[in-house]
Amino acid sequence: MNSLSPRAKNKQEKEHRILKAALWVFCNQGYSGASMDAIAARAEVSKPTIYQYFGTKEQLFGAIMLSGRDRMLDAFSHPAPGEMVRDLYSFAWDYADTVMSPEFLSLARLIIAEAQRFPEIGRAYQASGPDRLLRGIMDYLITQRAAGHLVFDDAELAAQDLWALILSAPRNQALHIPDPLPNRADIARYLHNGLGVFLRAYSAHPSNDLASLATIIAAA
Repeated sequence: MNSLSPRAKNKQEKEHRILKAALWVFCNQGYSGASMDAIAARAEVSKPTIYQYFGTKEQLFGAIMLSGRDRMLDAFSHPAPGEMVRDLYSFAWDYADTVMSPEFLSLARLIIAEAQRFPEIGRAYQASGPDRLLRGIMDYLITQRAAGHLVFDDAELAAQDLWALILSAPRNQALHIPDPLPNRADIARYLHNGLGVFLRAYSAHPSNDLASLATIIAAA
């Protein structure tokens, strides 16, 4: 694979700085209070550069959701052949590390608080975040079903079950009680149990997959 050109690297680095700065500004100033001037200053770029790369504030907000989705779906986008349990384990931790970060928890609280006044926030979040993440999970699970590794009738319900089983309880608590956040051991307890329940319910070979999960957890 060819390495990126200096120009492409510079563009990628600027995009990353803008997204990081925008996440901070949205979380700390709210959607309505966030200005492109503040984001540009924090990212150390010009305001026209932000418009050139991301367009409107709503599009920039959506891009933040897409960047989080890409991190969470990395394991499913680059699966290990014959390693479904490892893919599921990697996805679970990528998902947890993203949505349980202080920044993304603050962003989720912001969306809940402002969606009534600014319905475009809720629409942008749903379309760029949960809807696309769910589609990515479904696509992976359908592929694993076709390979004979999973058994289910409704891909959406299977994906929703995986999503809910691994982290819904600690994330809901963290959204309403921000301090202290669950530590890594607490999160692991939920993730490992949720993956085990999912495999018992949907694996075509539950005994083998549960043994694989136990080996992965022990090695980790």
